[in-house]
Amino acid sequence: MNKFLIVGLGNIGTEYAHTRHNIGFDVVGAFVQKHGGQFSSDRLAFRAELRWKGRIFVCILPTTYMNRSGVSVKYWMDKEKISIENVLVILDDLALPLNRLRLRPSGSDAGHNGLRDIQAVLQNSNYPRLRFGIGNDFPKGRQADFVLGKWRPDEEPMVKRKIDKSVEIIESFATVGLPGTMNAVNNLDFGSAE
Repeated sequence: MNKFLIVGLGNIGTEYAHTRHNIGFDVVGAFVQKHGGQFSSDRLAFRAELRWKGRIFVCILPTTYMNRSGVSVKYWMDKEKISIENVLVILDDLALPLNRLRLRPSGSDAGHNGLRDIQAVLQNSNYPRLRFGIGNDFPKGRQADFVLGKWRPDEEPMVKRKIDKSVEIIESFATVGLPGTMNAVNNLDFGSAE
């Protein structure tokens, strides 16, 4: 049976809940909720396990804080014996506009502390990742406030559409595979009426 590790990046604690930087937590939470799963507190992560279409999804929200995400990812990859190509990391991306999602098989950390730590711990950057564009609409020097801030009310409908699409992307990643899913996703514009 095919097994996948679905990783939502974020920070634990109510002050971080539903901030831009925690969109990975929100996407994986929505996926688990859709499939009737439930998170429980486990080693280095909140963890939920689901079965869907003959596949097992081990879903984790690392409790190590963003900058130490790699420790949690490596622990669960090893414990569940999941190969790197079956890992999908979901994260916020400042470099992508809010109306975009981008699925990639590998790549640099692009300055993202969570990815940087995963890459350092795994000694490998060849793992699939879904980048959730958050835009960069903030005054100079206010990046941290923006990233750790909540969505504006005018952003929320698009964010909701993108979360729903991201849940479908997780499903497609595990069933259709990465190349087909990338083709279907990477040119979508969530700002238009499609």
